[in-house]
Amino acid sequence: MAHLLTRRSLLVAGAGTAAVAVVGGLTARELSRPGTGPTPAVPDAPVGDERLVRINSGARGREVDFWTAVPDGYGDGRGLPVCLVLHGASATAGNFPRLGFARFLTDAVRRGVPPFALAGATGGRLSWRRSNDDDPQRMVREEVPTWCARRGFDTSRMAAWGWSMGGFGALLLAEAYPTWLRAVAAFSPAVRPGDAVFTGAARLRGTPVGLWCGRQDTFLRDVRALARALPEPPARAEWADGRHNFAYWGTVIPDAFALVGGALAPARRA
Repeated sequence: MAHLLTRRSLLVAGAGTAAVAVVGGLTARELSRPGTGPTPAVPDAPVGDERLVRINSGARGREVDFWTAVPDGYGDGRGLPVCLVLHGASATAGNFPRLGFARFLTDAVRRGVPPFALAGATGGRLSWRRSNDDDPQRMVREEVPTWCARRGFDTSRMAAWGWSMGGFGALLLAEAYPTWLRAVAAFSPAVRPGDAVFTGAARLRGTPVGLWCGRQDTFLRDVRALARALPEPPARAEWADGRHNFAYWGTVIPDAFALVGGALAPARRA
């Protein structure tokens, strides 16, 4: 059973808005989230249908936060494909409203990206792998699509996006279920040569992979090594100035959403 959090709960979750700044020529909100480092400059775009609920996960053996966002102007998102969101170690799905992902989504669609919905659930700090009876990867593979289907989303077209631990998890998910995902976008994935993502890289053949990592990020060398280890050149590979935080990741969300939206768009008939 899902328990919808109140509108007030969502407002409290977004209460970190602290100031207004201009970034890249766009009015943006600078969010303050104490204890987790810099957060992204969020586009001044409206939030569409954004929901945060508590729902029981059999795969994890507990209730988890389950969050969804639909771009403004697309109602409840019925019929839209889905990009799964896998969070890093310092975040949960409950943080997504204040990180502004719903606004990034509306902004991307208004700039011409084919529309899609975002959906993510809290996976703990297990690197999106099973630990005893707690299996966040199974939750993402089996339960989250079911929850999305109940919302009317098109779960026959899915992609995944994650950062840090979640980037590792998104890549691992794509390797565990080859061809299930239409694309994977990973920001500064927490990978190391010889780990499960590297050893399973061949299974990513046929799946567009986008990799982004800041030049001042300690994972840069390993992420670049992963780009070389992929069976096909990555669909995106960018190494701009930035550290391991959303001050950098926020600058590349638009590129990632363009990749995801293009991959999820219905095929055009000749």
